[in-house]
Amino acid sequence: MGAGFGGANRAPPPPTSDTIQAPPTAPRPEAAMEKDPSCYQDATKTVAGNGLGAEGTEAQLDDFVGAHPEYNEEEEEQKYFRRKRLGVVKNVLAASLAGTLTYGVYLGLLQMQLILHYDETYREVKYSNIQLEDIDRKVLMGINVTPVAALLYTPVLIRFFGTKWAMFLAVGIYALFVSSNYWERYYTLVPSAVAIGVAIVPLWASMGNYITRMAQKYYEYVNYKEEHVQEQQRAPRGACNTYVIIFQTIFYACFHLSFVCAQMPMLFFLNNYLYQLNHTLFGVKHCGTLSHGTLAGFNKTVLQSLPRSVNLIIVESALMAAAFLAMLMVLVLCGSAYRPTEEIDLRSIGWGNIFQLPFKHMRDYRLRHLFPLFIYSGFEVLFVCTGFSLNYGVCALGLEKLAYLLMAYGFSASACSSLALCMLRLRRQIPLLAGALVHAALLVTLFCWAPEPRHLVQAPLLYTIAVLWGMGSTLNKTGISILLGMLYEDKERQDFVFTIYHWWQALAIFTVYLWSGLPMKAKLSIMLLTLAVAVGAYLWMEHKLAQHVVYRLPRIPRPRHKMHGYRYLEEDDSDETGSEGDGGKDDDDERQAEATSRDELPKDDGDQLG
Repeated sequence: MGAGFGGANRAPPPPTSDTIQAPPTAPRPEAAMEKDPSCYQDATKTVAGNGLGAEGTEAQLDDFVGAHPEYNEEEEEQKYFRRKRLGVVKNVLAASLAGTLTYGVYLGLLQMQLILHYDETYREVKYSNIQLEDIDRKVLMGINVTPVAALLYTPVLIRFFGTKWAMFLAVGIYALFVSSNYWERYYTLVPSAVAIGVAIVPLWASMGNYITRMAQKYYEYVNYKEEHVQEQQRAPRGACNTYVIIFQTIFYACFHLSFVCAQMPMLFFLNNYLYQLNHTLFGVKHCGTLSHGTLAGFNKTVLQSLPRSVNLIIVESALMAAAFLAMLMVLVLCGSAYRPTEEIDLRSIGWGNIFQLPFKHMRDYRLRHLFPLFIYSGFEVLFVCTGFSLNYGVCALGLEKLAYLLMAYGFSASACSSLALCMLRLRRQIPLLAGALVHAALLVTLFCWAPEPRHLVQAPLLYTIAVLWGMGSTLNKTGISILLGMLYEDKERQDFVFTIYHWWQALAIFTVYLWSGLPMKAKLSIMLLTLAVAVGAYLWMEHKLAQHVVYRLPRIPRPRHKMHGYRYLEEDDSDETGSEGDGGKDDDDERQAEATSRDELPKDDGDQLG
């Protein structure tokens, strides 16, 4: 037992080299397979399963990331550009309707307020001590005189805000004019009238530029596969003319309906308070070509009962709602006229250059030859609203028929805008010359005709003249805008050109405001002479273009982009390390190139020849 317990507690002897053995090792797979042939089958299944799993993952990834088997790239591209084209059409319609509402509200409110303020009883009862007549004179002066300075600030305003936002700002100023009539005082009416005068030229210059740009964008979306469109290069000369003609026609078809919209306050509200023609025209002795000033002898009381203030507030609120709707249409429905990088390019030429370029463009003989046509365009639109409608229409038919006369003019002008589409097939001179011929015949007729006061039998002839005048007016205005879009296709120049056009038009309206006291024969003679000069100058311009006489266009400076920040990035103007250090050499090269080409004419034949 002792020996047994002692042997059990004894430590095992240290291993010797003879007794050390290697630890047992697992059999190698090859050996195992040799012993068990079924292992071959298990390994094969494992490798095949791993391969199938990888292939399945790749297939799922391809299904998730790769192109859909039913995806047609060309069809999707066509759908995309179709949506773009519909967006352009939406922009044109929204801008046209916004311009219609804006001008209709402005004309309607101004007409209603001038008739109310003309009545002696209305002035004495409601505004006995604020000299309303003097306020009205200053309102008209603010509206007509302020645009004389518009050439100085309109291009800067359009370039600073952008075309769309300049339109929005101007429409907002028109809405401000409407709101000022809720509280008729000197400090509300006169400043808002001055603001209207400031906004007139920017509004219509930006509208003309916007419609022309939409025509060019529509061309790009139709011909998106062309190389010059993909590389954002200038389109071939005359490529956009079809869309310019169509879009300007749509715009003026809508715009001339503003003369119809302007008569709604008088038609549904003010006519209920007016005296009949036997009272208002009792002291009128001469009409038409025998008249002097603005309807001499017209009765000082035209309202048989005074409208209640609540009713006036309702009418003004409806006009305010229409003006606000026009603002929303420009804000929400009108897209941008330029790409963001193009907007930056337009501003980056420098404010001094933007200020000077309208004056430099006047050196182009094409614009100089069109100045008389611009002036006549301003003459005729204000003459039909004042001289013809008052000294001929109201003098013969009474004040209660004024709305119907101007509605006949507006409907005719809107419907006859479609006649400008003949420029798609005929020469561009035909609509302008046809409109001038119609107006020349009407001016001669008016010069020789003096309608009898209070003689309703003359109504058909007066309405016929209004309809024909509307046809000539729309051919004139639509033709001029289309002509400018054809002659100046460069998007860097269009805002300057339309600014010059509407500035000369505003100067003509200011002249009509000044000549309000002249005899009717003198007014008609001035208009007839201006029309003859305008037609002669326009035909001479077309003759010079046909003879390939080189015209002079001012050079548009290259935009200079700041190297700091991320407002504008180009391949050459990146934010890579060292890009700012290399800027000095590039600037020196640009200065040398500009110095050598500063006084040169455009090299492109398409820019020089009509």
